[in-house]
Amino acid sequence: MIPYSTQSIDATDYDAVLETLSSPFLTCGPKVSEFEDAVCAFTSAAYAVAVNSCTSALHLAMRALGVSAGDIVYVSAVSFAASANCARMCGADVEFVDVDPHSGLMDMDSLEQMLSEASDSGRLPKAVVAVDLSGRCVDLKRLKELSLRFGFKVVEDAAHSLGATFDGSLTGSGKYADITVFSFHPVKIITTAEGGMALTNDDELALRLRELSSHGITHDRERMTNKNMPAYYYEMLDLGYNYRMPDLLAALGISQMRRVNVFLQARRQKAKMYEELLKDATGIELPEPDREGFESSWHLYQVWVKNGKRDAVYQAMREKKIGVQVHYLPIYRHPYYQKLKNYPPLPGAERFFAGTLSIPLFPTLSHLNQQLAAATLMSLTDE
Repeated sequence: MIPYSTQSIDATDYDAVLETLSSPFLTCGPKVSEFEDAVCAFTSAAYAVAVNSCTSALHLAMRALGVSAGDIVYVSAVSFAASANCARMCGADVEFVDVDPHSGLMDMDSLEQMLSEASDSGRLPKAVVAVDLSGRCVDLKRLKELSLRFGFKVVEDAAHSLGATFDGSLTGSGKYADITVFSFHPVKIITTAEGGMALTNDDELALRLRELSSHGITHDRERMTNKNMPAYYYEMLDLGYNYRMPDLLAALGISQMRRVNVFLQARRQKAKMYEELLKDATGIELPEPDREGFESSWHLYQVWVKNGKRDAVYQAMREKKIGVQVHYLPIYRHPYYQKLKNYPPLPGAERFFAGTLSIPLFPTLSHLNQQLAAATLMSLTDE
């Protein structure tokens, strides 16, 4: 089967991992900080904390921002469940923000309306988790303006969007978000097998993120209660977690980062090829193309299937050995969230989910297989 996505691994990645296997450090060594530095250099972020998954990075972001029981966190309605689960893991209540029915990105008019109503009732959110769906950035400028007006913190869930740009700034630069998180799952822009990262330009947040990722423990004498102990001594300052990234995974990440621009260029070329191959399709809507300063990383190529045919097309394409996927069921539809609260359906999220279909897109997708995917899709959807 042609997968909808897959990792891109070459000999340099094997060599990097094998070299680390032969080193004294499989974890808690120098490769993690080297990987963090590489991502900071690429994004222009001041600080990065590598962890074992993007879910962990989201959880740490909530903890670092002080989210706890009694707080409210707003979350994009269309995303993987982890975007909301991180708030629940801190005991906070979650409210879902509707999305644009065409892009699946958080709808800023809906957000502003929710914030205005919450301001009147004194129930404003402590943070908003805004999701960069498919590799395209949410409207970060307006989100930042709203955060300053209503006093919430911005967490950009950029699991899909390493290398994307918004108004000329790279995702993770910290221009608009208090904390940005990345995923390095195998199908993402780069991979560390499993892994994630939290980025920020705030030194206090960076310190909190790092300490919480390693059991809440510090080896910094200036932060200890007992400052005159021998070198073996350390103190646990807060209840933290073992979310550290091993050096083995960081070594793979370093190797992958050396090719990140190659991966991004290939994804963008293939997205443009789909635009050409599917330009005459009548049974689908295509995603918005890139424009200067506003480039997607094209983690996914999501079309929208018309006339209620999405599920039938999904099944038919998979029977023809062409990998397709649906991203995502609105989070509020999951049984866990319905048990918490009878969340009402949101029109934008429902419309987007009803037709969205991710078709194959990854750097090593052959031109022949891309043509096959496009032709098969058109044959199944054209009116």
